[in-house]
Amino acid sequence: MAQPSDMERVRANTPAEINWRIDRQIEDSVRRYASEPKDVILRRIWELEREWDIERVLQLMASSVSLTGILLSGIRDKRWIVLPAVVLSFLFLHAVQGWCPPVPVLRRLGVRTREEIDRERYALKVLVGDFPTIGNLQPGAATH
Repeated sequence: MAQPSDMERVRANTPAEINWRIDRQIEDSVRRYASEPKDVILRRIWELEREWDIERVLQLMASSVSLTGILLSGIRDKRWIVLPAVVLSFLFLHAVQGWCPPVPVLRRLGVRTREEIDRERYALKVLVGDFPTIGNLQPGAATH
């Protein structure tokens, strides 16, 4: 049985109104850029290719907080070692379920999944003509 993607797991564990808001922002962005010159759209595509997705943000947060806990346990108090243990349990939970305590906060802040970022990026690529055959596809036509 196929595993659900990171996006499916994150979106399934995100309140519907937040998913709706993120989807709406993607649609609004594509509409806004549709009337812009090609160079402006290409600059936005470049930005999207560098946007950090929720997985990368969680990895950065987990490693930063864990390293801080390890450092503090070595120079201050051994009990700080609990901090990396808690963070790693959150990371484990996210890997298994697509949810951990920081996810709702990050989603409310607008941090998107890679698939959400790519949805906007590919829509903009269509606008600049990167996929010229999309408009020419006929139902039942071969797509090789």
